Amino acid sequence: LLLYAPVGLCLLVLRLFIGVHVFLVSCALPDSLLRRLIVRVMCSVLGLFVRESDPRLREGSVRVFISNHLTHFDHNIISLLTSCNTPALNSAPGFICWSRGFMELGVTGSRAELVDSLKAYSSHRGNPPLLLFPEEAATNGRAGLLRFSSWPFSIVDMVQPVALQVQRPLVTVSVADSSWITELLWTFFVPFTVYQVRWLPSVPRHVEEPSEDFALRVQELLAMELGVVSTRLTAADKTEHMKRLRHTSRLPFASASRQPQAARPRTPSHPAGAAPEDVWITAMVQQVKEVLPYVPLEAIRMDLAQTNCVDTTIANLLEGRVPYFPESNEAGTDSLAPSTSQAAAAAGVQGSVAVPSSKPATKQFAKSPVERHLSLQERKRALYDYARR
Repeated sequence: LLLYAPVGLCLLVLRLFIGVHVFLVSCALPDSLLRRLIVRVMCSVLGLFVRESDPRLREGSVRVFISNHLTHFDHNIISLLTSCNTPALNSAPGFICWSRGFMELGVTGSRAELVDSLKAYSSHRGNPPLLLFPEEAATNGRAGLLRFSSWPFSIVDMVQPVALQVQRPLVTVSVADSSWITELLWTFFVPFTVYQVRWLPSVPRHVEEPSEDFALRVQELLAMELGVVSTRLTAADKTEHMKRLRHTSRLPFASASRQPQAARPRTPSHPAGAAPEDVWITAMVQQVKEVLPYVPLEAIRMDLAQTNCVDTTIANLLEGRVPYFPESNEAGTDSLAPSTSQAAAAAGVQGSVAVPSSKPATKQFAKSPVERHLSLQERKRALYDYARR
């Protein structure tokens, strides 16, 4: 990549000027076969090559195309092959939305209003077909398909699946949480990007088949065609995963554990030959043990091996996601049952055997993030005790 960087930068600057001409030509010419041919040839100069398999399977009577989602420009690529419109779902209406090739419906209400508007649009035979992405989020397409939403399958009773694959050298096709501008610059930087479009036969809805079952059936067909797994993960799960990744990178515990060795507190020396990852896990285990002293070290270590995050492990232990036998020095704690409920029985044991001398949560805002976190855990335990009483 470093050796190619000078050539890639030159291509990037050159293709930016050519891209402006492609945009102006696509805006000036009306939607027709000639316009699609001219824009497709100009896109090849930008390094965007489109390969179409079985174009005879594309039916003109189908009103809705269903495709998997890989990049921010999937709708632009498929529109080079056939006339279609993609409604703007996550983009704010305006010039940017229009320039990216989305169709503005002017619907800002619920999903039901959007479906009604798309039904009215599809009822007019003069309008181009709809191109919809039921995954509602882009993936790299190498592992599996996100769970299809059911609302695109409630518009009409027949859809045509479109299998889309993208290949490019040097740089990955799709990066999670990347903006469309970043993806466009990388597209202009790499030598070429190849889009492979395969049309599948139309799929009709069965008699009295719910939209959820219809969506699942089309998802399985596309997964088999692409050779990937049909997952049950949704776009909301991906969004939540990205939030967790961003939150983990800003955690005080995570930042403290990544401080230089001189700034870290003294920890017992590790044996020679121990991996740095083991030392890091041991340091995080000690941090969790200081916050939750009644939790066994083995339970903490097993969860940290999966989460690799102090804050997430503490939350899992407090909310009962990790089963364990709570440790306690009190005499009456040996007969306690293991904690497996989601109501944090571990915190309940700590509250039930707490000595009278335990100090209450501080009423002042602590300066240290660690002290604030400890104060939060004390207030949580007090709430658990009150709820159980």
